[in-house]
Amino acid sequence: MHPPGEHRRGIRSFVLRAGRMGPGQIKALQELGPRFLLPYRPEPLDLDAAFGRSAPKVLEIGFGMGDSTAQIAAAHPQVDYLGVEVHTPGVGALLKRIGEQNLTNLRLIQHDAVEVLQHMIPDASLDGVHIFFPDPWHKKRHHKRRLIQPAFIALLVKKLKPGAYLHLATDWQDYAEQMLEVLGNEPLLANTAEGYAPKPDYRPLTKFEQRGLKLGHGVWDLVFRRR
Repeated sequence: MHPPGEHRRGIRSFVLRAGRMGPGQIKALQELGPRFLLPYRPEPLDLDAAFGRSAPKVLEIGFGMGDSTAQIAAAHPQVDYLGVEVHTPGVGALLKRIGEQNLTNLRLIQHDAVEVLQHMIPDASLDGVHIFFPDPWHKKRHHKRRLIQPAFIALLVKKLKPGAYLHLATDWQDYAEQMLEVLGNEPLLANTAEGYAPKPDYRPLTKFEQRGLKLGHGVWDLVFRRR
């Protein structure tokens, strides 16, 4: 998930780590992947056809193991959620949850989110975007790898319908400050709050987040709308 224009230099905002796959995740990939895992193709995706209906469409970039994604999808069956993640164990874990909870309003793509945005997501097609706890790349020399950069946000904004929302969350204060600056400087976005937003009710607290809050660590939510 690297900023546009960085392909030749190979700067990416993720590292493909070898993760262990449990038997349930492997089975879910085999049995549910053909229905819910959309292949990456460098051509526009018909979102309504992918879900088999016309409904609001929300993209989540980097869903991790998919716990929050599944909870949100289960609580909002009237909305379709498209999750993009590069790591196979997370894809398998979310497919397993889809099967266990019979979630019909989720589809997944296992690929670099920037290329998915560039080639598969039509302009002005999304009602919302979630990016929760992206890799903070906390060392200063690695900040160039952070996903939230001006070029990436400019690309993302093109995919939002007028009035659609963009919701980011991080537990790294300096990344939150960078997010606020980047989003605030994008002329097609308007902040819904004075600075950081209260956590929307639809975003579940993760176990990691709950543990951090008990230790006094901060979490920052940003909610902007497309003008």
